[in-house]
Amino acid sequence: MGVFLGGESSEREVSLRTGAAAVSALRRLGYQVREVDIRGDWLAGIRDSGVDVAFLALHGRFGEDGCIQGALELARIPYTGSGVAASALSMSKVLAKRIAASAGVPVAADALYEGETVSSPPPTGFGFPLVVKPDREGSTVGVSIVRSPEGWAQALAEAAKFDSRVLVEAYIPGREITVGILNGRVLPAIEIVPKSGSGFYDYRSKYTSGQTEYVIPVPMDRDILVRAADCTRKAAAALSLRGAARLDYRVDPAGNLFFLEANTIPGMTETSLLPKAAKFDGLSFDELVEEILDDAGLGK
Repeated sequence: MGVFLGGESSEREVSLRTGAAAVSALRRLGYQVREVDIRGDWLAGIRDSGVDVAFLALHGRFGEDGCIQGALELARIPYTGSGVAASALSMSKVLAKRIAASAGVPVAADALYEGETVSSPPPTGFGFPLVVKPDREGSTVGVSIVRSPEGWAQALAEAAKFDSRVLVEAYIPGREITVGILNGRVLPAIEIVPKSGSGFYDYRSKYTSGQTEYVIPVPMDRDILVRAADCTRKAAAALSLRGAARLDYRVDPAGNLFFLEANTIPGMTETSLLPKAAKFDGLSFDELVEEILDDAGLGK
C-alpha cells in the first residue's frame, strides 16, 4: 500500500502532515506502507510506486481535483476518497455550489470573474462586504474579505494570482460550522471560532496552533444542526462524494444556513477537524483511517 502525499500545490506542507499521520496509523494497524511523494514527474511516481492501493493524502491542485484520481484509474490502482468527476467538481467552488443548490441546499449569492483584469468593477446588487476567492484553491489561499470599494482591486488581483477564475460571494455574517461525512455517515458538526480580531478563518488561523477554537458539540439550535446534516447528505449525494469529506457552512444571525464548499480530502492530522468529529462520534483516529481505506476502489 502507498500513502500518496506532498504534491506541488500551495497546500504541500499540510499534505505532508496529513500523510505522515495516515502512515503512522496504517502501520499501527499492521499494514506495510510506502510513502509516495507526488512531485516532479508524478506520472512516473505512480507507475514506479509498486503499490496495490493508494491512500490519498494530497490536498489542492493535482491531488484533490481529479488529476491523480484519473491517473490511478488508468494505472488500475484502487484509491481512497472520491472519484474523478466528484473530485473535479468539488475542487471548483462555483460548480460545487451550483450542484448543491440543484439538490435544494442553500448557497450565498455569487458572481464569477473569469479572465477579467483588476480593473473589472465589483458585482452590482451585492454591496459590501464581499468575499473574493480563487475558484479552485484550498486552505483559504488567496481569499479576502473586502469591506469597502477601496479594497476591491487588490483583492481581485490577489485571488487571480492563484486561479484564472475568481469567485465573488456576498458576505454572510454570523458563525461558521463544518460537517464531516464518512462513507455516508454524517458526523457531528464543529464550530470554527478564529481568535483573530477580524474573525476571518484564514491560513494562519487554520494552521497556527492556538489561533482558532474548535467547538464540539456546537452550542447552536438543534434545528440548525439537523438542517446542516440534511444539507450535507444532499450535497454529498449530488456531488457523488465517497469515503471521507467535509462540507463548510455559514450560519447567519437569523439561523439561515449557507453551503460554502466541499473538501474531498480533508486534513487528517490527529488535530484536524474530521478526526475531531469522528472522535466525538466514537471513532479513534486509527478506526477512521481504516474506514477510509475500506472504501478504496476504482470506477467511482
